[in-house]
Amino acid sequence: MSKVRIVVDSTADMPLEEREQFGITMIPLKIHFGEDTLLDAVTMSTEQFYERLIQSPVLPTTSQPSPIEFTQVYEQILKEDPGAAIISIHLAAVLSGTYQSATIAQSMLEDEADITVIDSKSASYGIGLQVIRAAEMARDGHSKEDILAEIQRLQDGLQLYFLVDTLEYLQKGGRIGKAAALFGSLLNIKPILTLDESGQVMPKEKVRGSKKAMARIVELLKEEFGSDSVHLILAFTKNKEAAVMELGERMKQELNVKKISYTTVGAVIGTHTGPGTSAVFMYRV
Repeated sequence: MSKVRIVVDSTADMPLEEREQFGITMIPLKIHFGEDTLLDAVTMSTEQFYERLIQSPVLPTTSQPSPIEFTQVYEQILKEDPGAAIISIHLAAVLSGTYQSATIAQSMLEDEADITVIDSKSASYGIGLQVIRAAEMARDGHSKEDILAEIQRLQDGLQLYFLVDTLEYLQKGGRIGKAAALFGSLLNIKPILTLDESGQVMPKEKVRGSKKAMARIVELLKEEFGSDSVHLILAFTKNKEAAVMELGERMKQELNVKKISYTTVGAVIGTHTGPGTSAVFMYRV
């Protein structure tokens, strides 16, 4: 049975120690502050990014790795592990061209390599949890086919909700209209946002105030998961850490949480959602 290697992009918001623990290869997206280009999670940390985002007079932009960059990554893996099968898991295709770049690279190497490119249909640690499970199974010697089946199971069962402090960044990035952003800010409306089956951002409900929005997220998760055993992942930016920790404690009391993890919302996702973002990921275990 050939060894299975896992590739992910930086939007999975996975800590370096996790990637190193499981031998996961990460390819970074790029962040552009004017003419200054930085590699996400490589030449700029998440903390440095948010400090610069708050101070920047213009919203940064992001761009995906090129097919050539993906090809170089795949070729390096095959040099390290000749004959290895590669599973490459990426940001939802409806949100970025990253998946397309990886697919082009796969097609360029299909005669000499076993590469499967996966549309995670998710973002942030919604990708990360798929990657970690795939890497655990690869470490334990499972086949590529078994790993792909498990990734599909996770995609089918994952629920994701996220909140933003301000609608300004979603509006600037073209996710919502200017009038909706202004109206929401004036009325302190906190839309509970989610991703549809393809990974597209969409509102779940609109609630007035952050505390009520977080309480409503708990209710929504209780309605969906009931007493089932779940893995809970909470992601936050620095100024939301205390609120998210409090939310985690409440969820442990009201849901059957078998495992809880915390991570930070990375730079690429933060470019489009802003510095006051928090997110909840949950699936059955």
